[in-house]
Amino acid sequence: MRPSWQPLQAAAAERLAANQAVLDLGVTAPPGSEPLAITSSQMTHLWKGLCAAYRILGFESATKGDNVFRDLVLARIIEPTSKIDAERVLTEVGVEPASYATLKRRLPIYAQPRWRQSLAAASARRAGLGPASLVLFDVSTLYFETDTGDGFREPGFSKERRLEPQITLGLLTDASGFPLTVEAFEGNRAETATMLPVINAFKTAHHLSEVTVVADAGMISEANQVALQAAGLSFILGTRIPYLPDVVREWCDKHPDEAIPDGLVLTQPWPATGGEKARGIPDRVVYYQFRHDRARRTLRGIDEQIAKAERAVDGHAPVKRNRYIQLSGATKTVNRQLEAKTRALAGWKGYTTNLTGVGSDFVIDAYHQLWHIEKAFRMSKHDLAARPIYHHLRESIEAHLSIVVAAMAVSHYIEHQTGWSIKKFVRTTRRYRTVRIKAGNQTLTAADPLPDDLRTALIKIRADDAH
Repeated sequence: MRPSWQPLQAAAAERLAANQAVLDLGVTAPPGSEPLAITSSQMTHLWKGLCAAYRILGFESATKGDNVFRDLVLARIIEPTSKIDAERVLTEVGVEPASYATLKRRLPIYAQPRWRQSLAAASARRAGLGPASLVLFDVSTLYFETDTGDGFREPGFSKERRLEPQITLGLLTDASGFPLTVEAFEGNRAETATMLPVINAFKTAHHLSEVTVVADAGMISEANQVALQAAGLSFILGTRIPYLPDVVREWCDKHPDEAIPDGLVLTQPWPATGGEKARGIPDRVVYYQFRHDRARRTLRGIDEQIAKAERAVDGHAPVKRNRYIQLSGATKTVNRQLEAKTRALAGWKGYTTNLTGVGSDFVIDAYHQLWHIEKAFRMSKHDLAARPIYHHLRESIEAHLSIVVAAMAVSHYIEHQTGWSIKKFVRTTRRYRTVRIKAGNQTLTAADPLPDDLRTALIKIRADDAH
């Protein structure tokens, strides 16, 4: 005969409950009762924090309370995935998702220019752009896993060194890297042909009179400089230095026995010639700055390349791509003239601007804000998985970019307010859920207690909500 454990279990339960008060919930626990049912479970803190940021940025008003768009934007921040899989993400959060049929009906609206313009208007208001504003511009590419182009997705110069068809993205941000607008261009569009359409459209739409554009050297061709001047725009850009500038050579000649001081800035006025003025090219000024750290890094790279070149010339290593190897027929030599030139330029960087009335500190500091836009592009590609791998038509790609640029703005705001990366915020906050439990005729709410640092972060996110 098998032993019965019921008496032992009853005795154990009696001892555990000895001298304890009983909470009367009006529930009669039947013998062998099941655990209380959880009727709902939500990532309440994560969702409310994201919704607060979305609302504070003005996107709720700009989209006229379109919850489908909001849900797609916030789901992309939580877990970048396809539009159809966003339903799973929202369900795990505890939010009722729209049907896929509803989503497909809404996507063409999100692709329309006026939709993107309403988002850009909200971003411009949030950034507080005034009559004289500093904006950053950069270009990147997104490739598609297909072999043939279609007029929009086309092979071109790839930032990721890919051969597949791609699209070119022009991103405009404020000086802190807060995204203002993004535009998509054909994959074979030259970088220099992307900037003016984006900036002029943004300037006109938001009635900005004096805008200074900060960009890398490759962004602004001579034709762009003329067009920028004609449009009343100023520019600050990095300058390629193909040879030792005259002002640098003069300084070295006057101080032959001195080490170049760290942070030395030399000014080279660049007045437009009569012919250049006739073509609309403005007067410019170039600032050359020397940095010890920059020189150290450059010289280390030169040393490594020279050592490889010498091994290749001596026959101890195969000849590979190396700018310091000079070939003359079958003869290989190290290009010492090029070595001397690059060593002389090590540590120097140039900055060109048509703002002839401002100082070098303003120009150089403005240019060094470009890391913000580079960070924004990294966020879009990695944290938000911006590459539209599930889209093939231009309309769906444009809708996808509307979602991504709004997600970038929300992520930037949260990072700025909390000091956390968006990845850390999502990873930390999603662990704390709020559950509802059915107990007889009553519903109980339970939640994980928040750690102090997370509670503080959530308060900082909502700090501007009252305004």
